[in-house]
Amino acid sequence: MTKYIYAFDEGNKAMKDLLGGKGANLAEMKRLGLPVPDGFTLTTEACIEYLKQGAHLSDELIGQLHEQLEAFSQRTQKSFSSKESLLLVSVRSGAKISMPGMMDTILNLGLNDINVKTLAEKTNDARFAYDCYRRLLQMFGEVVYGIPMTSFDTYFNQYKAQHDYQSDADIPAEGLEEICDYFKGVYLEEVYKPFPQEPIVQLTEAIEAVFKSWDNDRARVYRQLNEIPHDIGTAVNIQEMVFGNSGAQSGTGVAFTRNPVTGEAKLFGEYLLNAQGEDVVAGIRTPKDISTLKAQMPQVHQQFIEVSQQLEKHYKDMQDIEFTIENEQLYVLQTRSGKRTANAAIHIAVDLVEEGIISKNEAVMNVEVKSIDQLLHPNFDDNALEKATAVSKMGLPASPGAASGEIVFSAETAKLKAEQGDKVILMRPETSPEDIEGMVASEAIVTTHGGMTSHAAVVARGMGKCCVTGCSDVEINVIDKKVTYPNGTLNEGDIISVDGAKGDIYLGEVETIKAERSKAFEQFMQWSEAIARLDVRMNAETPQDIQAGYQFGAKGIGLVRTEHMFFGPERLIEMRRFILSDTQDKRVNALNKIKEYQKEDFETILKLSGERPTIIRLLDPPLHEFLPKSTEEKNSVASQLNVTVSELEHYIESLNEVNPMLGHRGCRLAITYPELYIMQAEAIMESALKLKQQGIHCQPEIMIPLVSTVSEFTTLKSQVVERIEALQSEMGASVHYMIGTMIETPRACLIAGDLARECDFFSFGTNDLTQLTFGFSRDDAGKFINAYSEQGILTIDPFQTLDIDGVGQLIKQTTEQAKAANPTIKIGVCGELGGDHKSIQFFNQLDLDYVSCSPFRVPGALLSTAQSEVEGGRLRVK
Repeated sequence: MTKYIYAFDEGNKAMKDLLGGKGANLAEMKRLGLPVPDGFTLTTEACIEYLKQGAHLSDELIGQLHEQLEAFSQRTQKSFSSKESLLLVSVRSGAKISMPGMMDTILNLGLNDINVKTLAEKTNDARFAYDCYRRLLQMFGEVVYGIPMTSFDTYFNQYKAQHDYQSDADIPAEGLEEICDYFKGVYLEEVYKPFPQEPIVQLTEAIEAVFKSWDNDRARVYRQLNEIPHDIGTAVNIQEMVFGNSGAQSGTGVAFTRNPVTGEAKLFGEYLLNAQGEDVVAGIRTPKDISTLKAQMPQVHQQFIEVSQQLEKHYKDMQDIEFTIENEQLYVLQTRSGKRTANAAIHIAVDLVEEGIISKNEAVMNVEVKSIDQLLHPNFDDNALEKATAVSKMGLPASPGAASGEIVFSAETAKLKAEQGDKVILMRPETSPEDIEGMVASEAIVTTHGGMTSHAAVVARGMGKCCVTGCSDVEINVIDKKVTYPNGTLNEGDIISVDGAKGDIYLGEVETIKAERSKAFEQFMQWSEAIARLDVRMNAETPQDIQAGYQFGAKGIGLVRTEHMFFGPERLIEMRRFILSDTQDKRVNALNKIKEYQKEDFETILKLSGERPTIIRLLDPPLHEFLPKSTEEKNSVASQLNVTVSELEHYIESLNEVNPMLGHRGCRLAITYPELYIMQAEAIMESALKLKQQGIHCQPEIMIPLVSTVSEFTTLKSQVVERIEALQSEMGASVHYMIGTMIETPRACLIAGDLARECDFFSFGTNDLTQLTFGFSRDDAGKFINAYSEQGILTIDPFQTLDIDGVGQLIKQTTEQAKAANPTIKIGVCGELGGDHKSIQFFNQLDLDYVSCSPFRVPGALLSTAQSEVEGGRLRVK
């Protein structure tokens, strides 16, 4: 019989797959002797089984639930509906991978019309009892029955306004009882059935609701955004309630053991007195800084500091801790590795190493690869900020970054405008999980309510989005679509700039400058580079990109795309002259002019690279891409080339192909027009020889693209080598060079051993290899990839993350055959997947030598291969 439920005493932190992150950590904290309210966990397997069974709790699971409740009651000496010792519980989701705010929670479960009176009598506090009941009615209604929270909140807020109550805590017991009666009526109006009075019915329906929440829209969007599998399910944690809303000596809060924004080694958190946990993360009330707890409850504050230090040392990472204080008694409700900004992640990792808490290997595992991207993008220019007009200086710097865009007031509008290519800033009083798609689409998020641990702040930091919360001097009216600030008003569509590092908002678009990397970042990347096995090169051809890539630690250039050099006006006309030439002499004359431009480019590129390897891909795209398309362009080109428009159109028509991706491109161009690759090889070598005369040694590596047969390669290689050797003889000097190919057709993979005997290097072009293996056009796949993903036909977009079972096996087979045939051959990856974290993890398991990606992805790629090494590297290859 499968065990579906574990008491906290039965688990530990190693059981995340089964108990989820929250359940495993609750069990671990219990094991450590920390003050954790007792409870039990329904496993992720129970969730998966529930969903497989058509959303039905099996008799086996129900039986185990009753057994666990009996044991739980014996341990706590409490039970549902007991007049002497009333048991109330919380029901919380908890997947293996943290998904803050994405699924559902219910507090105070077990209350009903009778038990609320029992609770009032036992605590001698009717206000507290009915406050708990109204919260249960709201949460249960929304989570279990799908009643919109506005159905409750509208009346609740109207009641406060009508009676002139400034805060929730001002409402007396009689008022809360009246509100509870109204809330029970909402059930009848909205779902035509009463709120269930039986605690066991409440519990089973709540469990089902949490299991179902695994598949709700916002959870699926969050998982897709964060590359979390859809098939791992969520656990459900049933835990004895402790009450932060039981008076002035009670409260609830969230704290981080270090600052999640800056990484400073100082306790960072917030709490609310006389509140329950959802009040803090919802951002409805503005909480107090954790440091002020020292004055109010010094013993609790000191105990919390000790617990925080113990948890950080035990888990060897900054912790995000949820806690409740009930009548000056501290309880820990959750701990997990805290979401943090990229800057904080780097500083925390470096500090933990220097403090002797973790090793360098552990440090590289503590930083998310995708977060590195946050450190490499612009900030606002200080001079521009001095001239900018401030909208608000009262916000909290919830997640750093600099962003400008049009104001929008709803997630739907944000998504729609972003899809149209507009940059938008989402402004709301507070965000909720339903806003996730709009938050993803926005450049930044601004709220008037909430603190540094509100929903907006936590989710934005996790996404690397700029975010400012708690703008108390701004009013956001989502109904009238208007923002009122001290000196004026703003409307939807107006442009603002948001400084997430300082919490400031400005009118209009503010100029940005490049990000500056800290000493901690440089130190961290040195550790990553030392641990990494794979070299990381860059795909670049402009001086700016090349310089950036080398600053980020690139070991060379893995791909120079020469076609990018032909699109300058003076170059493009000569390329068009070459294409339209009807004799070889005319083609050569045009190419000689292009060659001079190519030499300038190659000299600059090779000089910047120096002795680092530089792979230059000879011309790859079909010729029609260089020809004019519009009537205006055709008229201009015909005039420049001294041909009639009809003649030009005839040439264009003759070059038209049914399927250009499979047509006259790559090495096939050079088979037809040998002078094309010969010209490019001459330009490369003349540039290299000139630099050698200046004392600059370089390593050009010439790539022949789209090879499918050995004869294609050897034919072109012999032509190129013959010209290079003659050129070196003429100039009385030589430069070390290599000639290889890009592996981008399945046939090339299948004949890898034979090709490798002729090649100095292979570089996998994963874009074309994926297209040709699947038979998908990358440009058209967007029409159906989403449908494939939604229906589970594909778990990933193979153009974003490597298809390991298909394309990955071709790469593995090719590498093995090539290395066996030619042990000295260098093999790398230069397609877009060379910068993807999951793809790099697979590449690092193979006998590859490098990956290549865009310059700004180099640090992330370095960290990816370092993490793969720590996890076992090539030892995992079967």
